[in-house]
Amino acid sequence: MVKLSKNDSPFLTYILALLLCFNANFSQAQNAKGTIKGKVLNAEGKAADNVTVSLKSTSVATVTGEDGIFSLKAPAGTYKLVISHVGMQTKEIDAEITANKTTTVNDLIINLNSSGLQEVNVNGNKVNRFKRKQSTDVAKMPLNNLENAQSYTSISRELLTEQNIFTADEAVKNVSGLQKMWDATGRGGDGGAYYTMRGFVVQTQLRNGVAGNVTNSIDAINLDRIEVIRGPSATLFGSSLTSYGGLINRVTKQPFDNAAGEVTYTGGSYGLSRVSADINTPLDVQKKVLFRLNTAYTNQNSFQDNGFSKNVAIAPSLLYKVNDRLTIEAEAELFYGRNALNTIFFFPYGQNVSLLGANRADELNIDYKRSYFDKSLSQRTRSANYLGQVNYKISKEWTSQTNLSSVNSFSNGYGPYFYLLPNQQISREDQSTQNSKSTTTEIQQNFNGDFKIGKMRNRVVIGLDYLNVNSDQLFLGAVYDVAPLQSNTFNYNSLNTGTLGAVYAAGGTSAYPYIYKSSTYSSYVSDVLNITDRLIASAALRVDRFVFDGNKDANTGVKSGAYKQTAFSPKFGLIYQVVKDHVSLFSNYQNGFTNKPGTDFAGNGFKPEHANQIEGGVKLDVFDGKLSSTISYYNIKVQDILRTDIAHPLFSIQNGTQVSKGFEAEVIANPILGVNVVAGFAYNDSKYQNADADVVGLRPATAGSPYTANLWVSYRFQEPKIKGLGVGFGGNYASDNKVVNSISQGVFVLPHYTILNSTVFYDKSVYRIGLSCNNLTNKEYYTGYSSINPQMLRQYLASFAFRF
Repeated sequence: MVKLSKNDSPFLTYILALLLCFNANFSQAQNAKGTIKGKVLNAEGKAADNVTVSLKSTSVATVTGEDGIFSLKAPAGTYKLVISHVGMQTKEIDAEITANKTTTVNDLIINLNSSGLQEVNVNGNKVNRFKRKQSTDVAKMPLNNLENAQSYTSISRELLTEQNIFTADEAVKNVSGLQKMWDATGRGGDGGAYYTMRGFVVQTQLRNGVAGNVTNSIDAINLDRIEVIRGPSATLFGSSLTSYGGLINRVTKQPFDNAAGEVTYTGGSYGLSRVSADINTPLDVQKKVLFRLNTAYTNQNSFQDNGFSKNVAIAPSLLYKVNDRLTIEAEAELFYGRNALNTIFFFPYGQNVSLLGANRADELNIDYKRSYFDKSLSQRTRSANYLGQVNYKISKEWTSQTNLSSVNSFSNGYGPYFYLLPNQQISREDQSTQNSKSTTTEIQQNFNGDFKIGKMRNRVVIGLDYLNVNSDQLFLGAVYDVAPLQSNTFNYNSLNTGTLGAVYAAGGTSAYPYIYKSSTYSSYVSDVLNITDRLIASAALRVDRFVFDGNKDANTGVKSGAYKQTAFSPKFGLIYQVVKDHVSLFSNYQNGFTNKPGTDFAGNGFKPEHANQIEGGVKLDVFDGKLSSTISYYNIKVQDILRTDIAHPLFSIQNGTQVSKGFEAEVIANPILGVNVVAGFAYNDSKYQNADADVVGLRPATAGSPYTANLWVSYRFQEPKIKGLGVGFGGNYASDNKVVNSISQGVFVLPHYTILNSTVFYDKSVYRIGLSCNNLTNKEYYTGYSSINPQMLRQYLASFAFRF
């Protein structure tokens, strides 16, 4: 049973009530209703997604999926079927719905203009605007959410636009159970910000289903949506780019066959100035070669005295339609940044936190708005990612997709941080990167089939994957001085490039080289089997061969610690649609693994660590698509964790276990005309079971808050004179977070928080004006990854977009 403490926010109670209230009328009989189905195509005969299909003079409406298919249920009668989208003239056809029967209309052809740039449509107030019904990446095949036995969330770019969000790092605050721990570090090989989900650390490591991590904060200018897939997912995505908690996949915008563009300027508090553009055009008369460019420049200071960031994003993409069977696409992500890191406080290893005189962050005497270092201590970062994709239709039943991804990151500069000391002092230290480079290359081949054996439909993916990581990174560490947490006379700017450079020049610093190469060779197969039109079973298996060629000594060039491991990763799922296309019961078994180097005292090599998840729940798409919801319970058990061998303390033994279980619920809804809601609640219970005596039975310090919740409610006014005007309000809640939790070090807590955000916007076909306020109450709050990280105070933003 989920038990709420007296400290938990009333915001959490509101979320729980909201999640329950949508079921009120679902049990009512619908015997007088019928269904109308069809497919919408563009002028070239391709499926048109996110087109609004509605019944005129009613509130019944939906949007097409990536396959162009729509389905509406309404009382029997004669209607006008309305097909609409920005950039096209509304199309109406006569339609008749017969009670208890399905009527199929022939393919509907529409002519789209600027539809690829925005998916806000003429009848946007009548549909569940933030919902995505289908994904091609989650299962590596086109699959509707109600057919997929895995739990995932899709964040649409419409939601990002409404909330005035322009980074992927901030967009995921709309995901239930996902909590930010660290902002992006900028270090080579990192994947943006660090999060925790289902009790495990997660980063944004994938783009379009393959390797695509970005070193610094990830600009969202080229994103169509963000997919957060929950639970161990190594079977289809491998172990290097995922965690036991799940994965974050960025899905990029695609070129389309009409000329259109959008230019946006955003300004705000702390010197925020941002210019972005999205330009699309065909390059030939036949519209076989399509080009799209997304680019942005962002300059922003910190809420602290010396923090800042300057970032440039350039993301071109080119699509070549060779013929009806063959399509070739190439795209790039070029991100350049210079920034001074936000302040991070750590706890000295082995020291009990009671010596600090406080066991909560709000009891420390931290100067919230102070950086504690000079702004000259900055770093430069660069990410250059390239993706090539070839799609070929082999036959009516089989297609081929070949992906080549090259991910290149670079970082150079200072990374100051601080250790908390007794007597309200800090040790000011630094970990710099010195021209650190990391390159990841992935080659992936998928064959997708959609065929029947007897009466049973099979949707199959057979894949081969090669992943190579080449790390050439050098980290340097130095201790500078001891400073007070609070002082009006101490010169905190004394920690600068000159003084810190002198420390490095004098020697006595530490070097941490990460120079190695690894290769992973994988094959996998997955089958989604429709046993009946309501019962769907899925099974998948991955075979993974990991080869690590050893760590290279930067001075001698000698390598050590080479090893090879083979891992098997199975996956099973079951879906039963209680109400066809509306209510699905689902369950799954999923697996993840982590390669482990080294040997035990007897000289036996370690084997891969494994995580096994069992999950069950319900998925809803009801009330004519107005309510989409996923509610689930999961249990993840991690086995073969390395822990100290008590008999031989200098060695490890591989018999540790950790259990993480919990409940998650999310709602994406259009309860009444003009109102759209995104809401979620998550509870996680994570603990070490068989572990070192210092932490056995305790919650991991990296597991985050046990309770989290998110809410966003927006309303678009319906009156003709102010149509396009809208408001939005919401926020996030997190309960107390134990970032230190052991017998030797004690317990240190980051206090629970509720952060509120709001927006007002005026959205027309040619322009958009948006005003928003983040952290409305100016709340001082902290996140942490075994650390204390002060977060952004109140910020006002204003944006203006012009579309052409």
